[in-house]
Amino acid sequence: MSNRLQEASLHFVGLRQDTSIYELRGGQFSNRYFVLSHSGTRRLMAYPEVVGFDSYLSMLPSTVAALCHLFPQGQGGDVDILTILRGGLNYPLEEACFRNGVRVRDIHFVSCERIIENHIITGLDIKYEKLRITRDRTLVIGDIIATGDTLRLCLNQVVDRFRRKGGSIRKIIFFTIGGTRAIGLMEEMAGQIRAYFPEFEGFECFFYEGVFTVYEDQGATGINVPDIDFGWKGGAVAPEFRRYVMDHPYAILEKCIIYDGGARRYEIPLHFHEALEYWEGIWGRADRIDPVKLVGEKLGYEKPLSYSRWRETTHFQALEDETLRQLWADETQLLENAAALSLENIATQRIQAIQSILQQYE
Repeated sequence: MSNRLQEASLHFVGLRQDTSIYELRGGQFSNRYFVLSHSGTRRLMAYPEVVGFDSYLSMLPSTVAALCHLFPQGQGGDVDILTILRGGLNYPLEEACFRNGVRVRDIHFVSCERIIENHIITGLDIKYEKLRITRDRTLVIGDIIATGDTLRLCLNQVVDRFRRKGGSIRKIIFFTIGGTRAIGLMEEMAGQIRAYFPEFEGFECFFYEGVFTVYEDQGATGINVPDIDFGWKGGAVAPEFRRYVMDHPYAILEKCIIYDGGARRYEIPLHFHEALEYWEGIWGRADRIDPVKLVGEKLGYEKPLSYSRWRETTHFQALEDETLRQLWADETQLLENAAALSLENIATQRIQAIQSILQQYE
């Protein structure tokens, strides 16, 4: 875990558009990092069944809320949107700007494709770009951040183009379903960008539902994909999302919180096949998976914690929320009862549900 995140805690800073907005503070950040929680993104990130345009709509209220937080009504402002194809198309940035009276001057495009062989990312390739270079631009970007390699490559390319052609960047507003590596990357890149553009004010990054982590190995199931699948351990997840998962059986056992963002919007059958592959993998090795270890892995801690230690682990120590103690109790109970879970039965139910939906798309 990043030392900056380890030292940080979530602070509640407002409620807009039924969206809770938290800011990470205490990590000696040069940028600003926020966590957004709304019923739409909670549902999106707990269920692979949320697909297509519905996935776009689920992100709209919280995106509007974030821009309203940065650009209060009546203050206006103008931005450029930089779309990193194809995952960036999932994010409702243009509509959110329109709803907040924020003018979009230009929309730029960069295409960056992952090269994956046998579930391993072996490289990245920028195949297309469309940039209109001007000065003093605020860029708004939305994309998934796992390792951060895609973002690094794209931003290096964009910054280089702006520098070479006489443009400049004032600020970058970033929206992401993303992990902890985003913070280290943005802290590093802020200094690099400022070396070219001294007026650069830094990143303002909004994470939907939490700052997650990526698996470093195949996990307790033996089938999670390193550097792609997201988890909670070492991250800072919104209390509302943790509560939502506690209230919805089996959601915590999903492969990860997103599967592939581009596929669930634009290649829906592929998305459901990936979800199906995961649950068939669980079913096929259910007798070899330790459910206690699996639930502990998903919660982000392997054994029950004291309430004070749990608040430190979840980065909730600065929150004054009377419901947190009940959330802690429910997570503790889930962990204590994990041995009784029948992974085979759960996987069977999920396989049947996904197969039924998949038939509608094939």
